[in-house]
Formats: sequence, C-alpha cells, structure tokens
Amino acid sequence: MTTGCPRPGLLNRAWEALRPLDPYRSVKAALGWLVVGSVVITTFLVFVAFRSATGLRVITVFSIIASLLITQFVAHGLTAPLDEMTEVTRAMAHGDYTRRVRDGRRDEFGDLAHAFNRMAADLEAVDTHRKELVANVSHELRTPIAGLRAVLENVVDGVSAADPETMRAALQQTERLGRLVEQLLDLSRLDNGVVPLHARGFEVWPYLAQVLKETSIACGTGAAPRAARKDVHLHLDVSPPDLTAHADAERLHQVVANLVENAVRHSPPHGRVTVRARRGEGPQSLDLEVLDEGPGIPPAERHRVFERFNRGGSGQHGPGSDGGTGLGLAIARWAVDLHGGSIGVAESPRGCRIRVTLPGRAS
Repeated sequence: MTTGCPRPGLLNRAWEALRPLDPYRSVKAALGWLVVGSVVITTFLVFVAFRSATGLRVITVFSIIASLLITQFVAHGLTAPLDEMTEVTRAMAHGDYTRRVRDGRRDEFGDLAHAFNRMAADLEAVDTHRKELVANVSHELRTPIAGLRAVLENVVDGVSAADPETMRAALQQTERLGRLVEQLLDLSRLDNGVVPLHARGFEVWPYLAQVLKETSIACGTGAAPRAARKDVHLHLDVSPPDLTAHADAERLHQVVANLVENAVRHSPPHGRVTVRARRGEGPQSLDLEVLDEGPGIPPAERHRVFERFNRGGSGQHGPGSDGGTGLGLAIARWAVDLHGGSIGVAESPRGCRIRVTLPGRAS
C-alpha cells in the first residue's frame, strides 16, 4: 500500500487554486517577476544574515535553494500547457479529436491553447464530415446499383423479358446513378475551387421556360416509376415579361432545376410549384423565388436545408418521393455563392418558399 499516489492530484489542485501566473498577460512579465522575486529573496536573506551574524555560506545555500524552488514553481506553470498540448496531440494522432486543452490563461500560452482548441474542433468537424460523406455516398450509390442489378438479373434469369418497359426501368436507375455522380463531381469542383463563372446577359422568361420544361420531363420520369410526379403543376411568373438578367446560364440552370425538383418532390398530390422572377436592385440583377404547397420547413431546420446530404424529415416528402440525394440544395447554394448572391428560406403562409438573389452586372 502506497501513500504517495494522491500527492500529484493534491499538488495540481493547489496549483489550480493559486494559479500565480494568471494576473500576468505576458510570459515575459512572468519571467521578469521571477528574476525580481529571486533578487528580493536573496537581498532579504543577506539582510537577515547581517542582522543575525549568520555565515555567508549559509546565506548562499538558502538563496540557491529559494531561487531553485521559485524557478521550479514558475517553470511548472509555464510548461504545463505545453505538456497538456503534447498529450492531446498524441491522442489526436491516434484518431481521438474530442480532446481539448484548458485555455483559461491570459498570456501567450492562453492564446496558443485557444488556437489549439479551435484547430482541434476544425479537425474533428473535418473527420466527422469525411465519415458522413463516405457513409452517405456509399448509401446513395448502393440504391440505384441494387435496382439496376435486380432488373438485369431478372432479365438474365428469364423472370422478365427484355421489353421496352424493363429496359426503361434499367435506364431510369442508370440515369439516377449518373445524376448522383454528376452532383458529386460538382461538389468536388466546389471544394477545389476550379469552376469558372461565365456570366452573360439573357432574357429571363424564355430561359426559365426552357428550364421548367426540362425539369418537368425529368420529374415525370423519376428514378423509379413510383417517383414520377406528373400530377404537380409548374407555373412561371416573370414580371416584367421582358426582364433580363446577367448570370452564368449553366450555373443558374443548376439552381433553378434543383430548387424545382426539390419543390416537386415535397409537393402534395396535384400540387402547384411556382417560379417567380422579378428585377433586383442592381443593373440586370435578379430576385428569384420557388414556392410549393408542401408541408414547409420548420424554422429550426431552415439553417440546415442547404447542408450536404440533408434530406429532411420523412414527413416532409411528397407521395412517391425517394427523398432525393440531399445534394441538390447544397449545389444550389454553391452556385449562388459563386455569383456573389444569396439564397435562403423565406417566410411563407403555406408550403416552402426559397428566395434567390443574384447581384447582376457590376456597375
């Protein structure tokens, strides 16, 4: 049985209670006070020696011991944060990103500890995002691949004939897989910052009419027969009719198509999706809104709808919807940010309203 084990904890608690270096906002000040303290103690001992006729050797020994104790005391306070950071760094090297260091000090070591904790939090977020990305991508790829494999196995085994309807089902799964890969490539370009912006002027009405036509065809032939939404009516409202805008037509197509597909997916049977375009504040700027009649987005969830792989609650999807990949709104936000615009969920008495603002041509 040992009696010395509780001592480190007792010393640490005593140190935490005293924390003599906290009043100093600089390590230089702490070291300066160390020198001053050593000189004061030595001077005091010399004064005592002269008053009590103590020998010089004794005074020298006591001065050295006192200086060493003070130096050790201060050195422990200065090196403790570094020792703690070393321990946490070793834990992070083994994959534990939840560890943090104490950052209550007010000197340079306190600033270093604060920056260290911020870096650890960023690394933890990156690690979490990486794991979620791998899991979500694996899940999203598995669904169309499994569907395509089932169709082809039925054809090979003679369960289903290779008629146009069966091949159409296989084609739909292939198209869904292609859309997912294309979205992942867009996100990869987003992260690498290699997507250029080719902005030009165009008429809004014919442009949006063509986008809605293409989107209507895509929504009417969904990833699976049960996902088709031919019952949803798409309505275009552009005012004035000769409205023009200045933007990258390809990137804006991504924004409108993803927003409309998302609105159709969440619409009730025989619902209505409206795309509304108005002139913005700047020259050739554009205010765009996409409205649906679905259940809407709860206020607490609105800040998360543009995150990657966020597919919303199961009760927010329309009939026959597969929930999507959770990438469309993230790509829409990226494309809007690329223009220097803004996108967000606006208040609406019914359903969901997504508002997009593009700045147009720089004056």
